Amino acid sequence: MKTKSLSICFLLIISAVFQLFAQQLEDKVYKEHIQSVRLFPAGATFDATIDAPVVPLRTGKPLVLLFDDLAFDPELYTAKLIHCDSDWQKSQLKDNDFIPTFNEFNIQNYEYSVNTRIPYIHYRFELPAVTKSGNYIIKVYRQRDESDVILTRRFMVYEELFKVGAAIVPPSQTADRSNSQQINVVVNYSAGEVTNPDGQIKVYIRQNQRWDNAKFLAKPTFMNESSKILRYESFDGGNTFDAGNEFRFVDLRFIRANGVNVADLRVEPDVIFADGTIDKPRPETAYSQYLDLNGQYLVETKDRPGGNPEIESEYMLMTFRLAIEQGSDPVYLLGSLTNWGKSPEAKMEWDTDMGVYTTSILAKQGWYDYQYAFLQNGEFEPKSFEGSYFETENEYEVLVYFRNLGSRYDQLVGYIYLHPNRRRL
Repeated sequence: MKTKSLSICFLLIISAVFQLFAQQLEDKVYKEHIQSVRLFPAGATFDATIDAPVVPLRTGKPLVLLFDDLAFDPELYTAKLIHCDSDWQKSQLKDNDFIPTFNEFNIQNYEYSVNTRIPYIHYRFELPAVTKSGNYIIKVYRQRDESDVILTRRFMVYEELFKVGAAIVPPSQTADRSNSQQINVVVNYSAGEVTNPDGQIKVYIRQNQRWDNAKFLAKPTFMNESSKILRYESFDGGNTFDAGNEFRFVDLRFIRANGVNVADLRVEPDVIFADGTIDKPRPETAYSQYLDLNGQYLVETKDRPGGNPEIESEYMLMTFRLAIEQGSDPVYLLGSLTNWGKSPEAKMEWDTDMGVYTTSILAKQGWYDYQYAFLQNGEFEPKSFEGSYFETENEYEVLVYFRNLGSRYDQLVGYIYLHPNRRRL
């Protein structure tokens, strides 16, 4: 009986460790005092911070991690890379298989905020180069204790081994043509030793840097083994996305005046409060074209021109408000500012006095894109609030993975970034 109890305890411990590790293989911030986490390819332009964290295997351009710690004194933070398979499970590679140095890096580049009401320390870390393509996680933890994780972020490194083509076309299903976008994909795998294309090649598509609604193209609709061509032109909606609408936005770059879509701004000695204008659903309105960030956000301040916005921008408590009748389906705020609905603040609460749904988020000065959505059967459904139009400008990425016979990991052998009619702010 004692042996049986010990076995059960052992299994419970193993299960708990497995669940904890599984949680660490996603985009997540684990501590409330860690804010404004961004991972992107280094670039010279001001909007480089909203680019997808994807880089070629052999390039001189590193990925850069930025985050703020709302604290008075710096901490010892350490970063580690984890190689993952195409489904974001840890691969069988050892650390020395994909990185030539010891896989533990102290984050030593930091700056104190300058004259801000909420003090913070801004950290910057350039990720080291790796030797294998594929999916990766950067895990940052405190005091070299890997169990004390503060954040994890996904990124991808690709090699141009296969030739990949993709295009956005009207959906094959006539009923979806006014509100959806279909992405057709062509893969030429002649450069690889592929004996079983169905089993060795995997194709994923994601929209606006989201993983929660990414599409896995399980089967090609056309295969030519002599020319080594695969076509993915699904007729059942397998590669079709709701086009959605241009994102709503709020301009938080000012503290001395109300930015666009800010109804009220209150500057207190130790904190700044901002209330957004009361939003309303727009599913039946006519499509309106305007510039947006496709769900991302930019850190910027207009109060201190010529300065460094990363250390001079204020944090403010921003309240979003949506005027609809109270219902049984939970309402969420979507966008990069809430990790696409995964952060605790994403879920909106009913305000009885005002008769609206509200949520408050601590946000650094800048420009923020967002949308509203119901959570139904574990999936976000924004169409009821935002509408959906084929003309909407979105960003799409096609990722092609390949596992060679006997290999212990999935290579990312092709990558396409689609931005037709690009109108990004």
